[in-house]
Amino acid sequence: MESTNSDNQLNSSPEKQKWCIHQSLYEFHGFWFTKAYLETTKRVVETFKPLPTDVILASFPKTGTTWLKALLYSITHRSPHDDTVLTLNHPQELVPSLETNLYVRKRDGETLLHDDVAKKGRILATHAPHQILQDALNSCDCKIVYVTRNPKDTLVSLWHFLQKSKEFEDDPWELEAAVDQFCNGIVPFGPYYDHVLGYREESLSKPHKVLFVTYEELKENPRVHVKRLGEFLGCPFLGESGEEQAEKIVKLCSFEVLSNQEINKSTEFPDSGFPLPYNSFFRRGEVGDHFSCLGDDMIQKIDGVTTLKFHASGFHYGI
Repeated sequence: MESTNSDNQLNSSPEKQKWCIHQSLYEFHGFWFTKAYLETTKRVVETFKPLPTDVILASFPKTGTTWLKALLYSITHRSPHDDTVLTLNHPQELVPSLETNLYVRKRDGETLLHDDVAKKGRILATHAPHQILQDALNSCDCKIVYVTRNPKDTLVSLWHFLQKSKEFEDDPWELEAAVDQFCNGIVPFGPYYDHVLGYREESLSKPHKVLFVTYEELKENPRVHVKRLGEFLGCPFLGESGEEQAEKIVKLCSFEVLSNQEINKSTEFPDSGFPLPYNSFFRRGEVGDHFSCLGDDMIQKIDGVTTLKFHASGFHYGI
């Protein structure tokens, strides 16, 4: 999960927990980060100034971020060349991450803060919790789209994702330990439950600013939610032609189509410096994937925490 090679020292000595692939996690304002992500997240907190025209895609890792990047880009950049753009560019490059790319990373000789880019509107992604980014995000009327996923599927997807690392075999994240750490909140950008609830509460109090959607809703009826996203972002799908556009975007951004694009099957590494190849972002994308590897006791343990954290908060989701 390390994504940068920063020589900057941590500004303090936060609480530290051993994780896997020879990494530790560090606590920052109640959430956990790898050292590299802690450093870049602090830089984002200190310097990021969103614009009213920005769209911020927020998510906990492995909850459908790559799919949403493709969808949001296609919804806001509709043209006859949509299919060409998605064929030639990995979603991770179309929608840069604040923590890995930072918002000042150069793209084609220009920064993401260039006036021309800002006028067109930026789509930026983040895994940072709202509790940490709230001052920046509340400083203007930027739009926020948050996607979440069943906690058990989220954990299993993260566990498989980490196995793409060359160091996983040498210092693995044993599944039983992964379940324990996930339930205790000690995972990158965790606790998962606090992360989800932070953005959900914002969506309830500021529905004009924050759209909250689940991975399962998107999978069940993607066209309805593509149209919902278009309406929320101020680029609705109108009339018969709008229906056709929405259906086209659903097909272009389907898991089957995206995962079979050559760029998305590539073993090359993103130019952001992320340590895993492009093809690591596509595996199965199925609802209920946790049944393939979690035992009944593990499921019961996670469901118990879900009941305590989500259901007790009025969010009946995740079981």
